[in-house]
Amino acid sequence: MALSTEELTLRRRKLRYRSWHRGMRELDLIFGPFADRFGETLTEAEIGQYEALLEIPDTEMLDWMTGRVPLPDALDTPLMARIMATGRA
Repeated sequence: MALSTEELTLRRRKLRYRSWHRGMRELDLIFGPFADRFGETLTEAEIGQYEALLEIPDTEMLDWMTGRVPLPDALDTPLMARIMATGRA
């Protein structure tokens, strides 16, 4: 069942806040601008994927974002590629 416009708006607002308040400033500076730029255009499925990414501990995420550790295949998605590209811009 598709979410209402109001429910999607609320989830997008929460994602934007959580993107800027992950806990590790380095990741805030990647996820925050991504949420600002693309948050309003994420599909319902992408919102679910993004919410799952925000649950990953900062130390793991930072290792993947910096290339210290290879990105797991399960996270090698078009959404993650967009986030990582935004972080490099």
